[in-house]
Amino acid sequence: MSSSVISDTSNLYHRNIVRDINTNATRLTNDENAKAAAASTTPITAAPTTDDDMEPLPSHPTGAHMFKETATTSSAMQYVEHMLSGLNPRWRNWIIRGIFSFIMIAGFAKLVSMGPLVVSLVILLIQIKCFQEIINIGYVVYKSHNLPWFRTLSWFFLFTSNYWLYGESLIHHFGSLMNRNNFLQPLVTYHRMIAFLLYTSGFVGFVLSLKKTYYLKQFTLFGYTHITLMILVTSSHQMIQNICEGMIWFLFPVSLIICNDIMAYMFGFFYGRTPLTKLSPKKTWEGFIGGGVSTLIFGFILAGLLSRYQFFVCPLEYNEELMGLSISCTPIPLFQKTTYSMPKPFSFLKRTLDLYPFQLHSLVLSLFASSIGPFGGFFASGFKRAFRIKDFADTIPGHGGFVDRFDCQIIMALFTNVYISTFARVASPHKLFLQVLALSPENREEFFRLIRNTFKD
Repeated sequence: MSSSVISDTSNLYHRNIVRDINTNATRLTNDENAKAAAASTTPITAAPTTDDDMEPLPSHPTGAHMFKETATTSSAMQYVEHMLSGLNPRWRNWIIRGIFSFIMIAGFAKLVSMGPLVVSLVILLIQIKCFQEIINIGYVVYKSHNLPWFRTLSWFFLFTSNYWLYGESLIHHFGSLMNRNNFLQPLVTYHRMIAFLLYTSGFVGFVLSLKKTYYLKQFTLFGYTHITLMILVTSSHQMIQNICEGMIWFLFPVSLIICNDIMAYMFGFFYGRTPLTKLSPKKTWEGFIGGGVSTLIFGFILAGLLSRYQFFVCPLEYNEELMGLSISCTPIPLFQKTTYSMPKPFSFLKRTLDLYPFQLHSLVLSLFASSIGPFGGFFASGFKRAFRIKDFADTIPGHGGFVDRFDCQIIMALFTNVYISTFARVASPHKLFLQVLALSPENREEFFRLIRNTFKD
């Protein structure tokens, strides 16, 4: 019995010790928590900050709601949708897309027939519309309604970029004509300084508009705006530079992208089974390959047709006698028919073949348009996925916005300009003559002296 009592006493003693330990541990924990809470509420004097209330960037940016408030359907579209309401949604979208594709192609053909100046103006308008679509996405997604001067500065930087690049082009091609005008002559002389001061004033305006709560958003959107300008303004400027080299350098690459886009869609719609990329789940390998082969064939045929007409192959130049733009010239060898010997495996069919050299160049341009061009579309698809939007806008039924239609044209225009300067550009005596006319009398006399000394023998 005594052993039983001793055992019970021992157990009770151990329980009391455990209880005391737990109680002390609890007290210690409570004391530590209180100290930690006090420390967290006490400002750290070693590293003070005044930006705790800065508004962060959205962790999950989305623009899915951006078209819901303003989306409207025209009566014509309502009628079309009503007529096609009995069809499967896949076929209904195919028909609507086809109708508006035909309308856009017809409108594009009409614009080309109106000449290079009209086409250049339309390119500028499309650039502005694309800029608006992209900037609106940033404006809505980043909830930048309270950002001071964001939209105003964005449009000011667009104006400044266009003033600089298009001014450079005008001076390069029509500098002698502009120098004769007393009003335009100072703009030609001080063009780059004016452009620099315009940009500097926008930069200063941005710095002055910085607001503590929105620092991160403002600098993010500043970079967002400049990347948009770099992509859109540069590509549209290169398109107009290509036009100045001859309408064929604009019409042909644009037609290649249109052909590849249509044929890839057609092959993918009817035969597509194998997904091409996760960025754009509807794109398939069947569409990619079918569009590529179709573009190569189409490009070779179209190059032969366009090379026949001076309207397409002649560079854009100012004619002093006509006092206007001239689109007539003696075509350069690139656009003159040449006889080629057939390779031996095919010589039994025909020994020689008459082709325009541009048709051989067309194979390179077509290959780029069908293999690399679509990556412009993939880039745009990745952008839309990042911001959780389906299209950049709902301007064109069945297609989306202008950026959705011209995403592949951006990289194609840049490649074409590089290709011209590398493989196709030839020296122009007319442009050299205009540059000589733009010289001062003293510099002109020095130029003639150098010419005489160089060729006197």
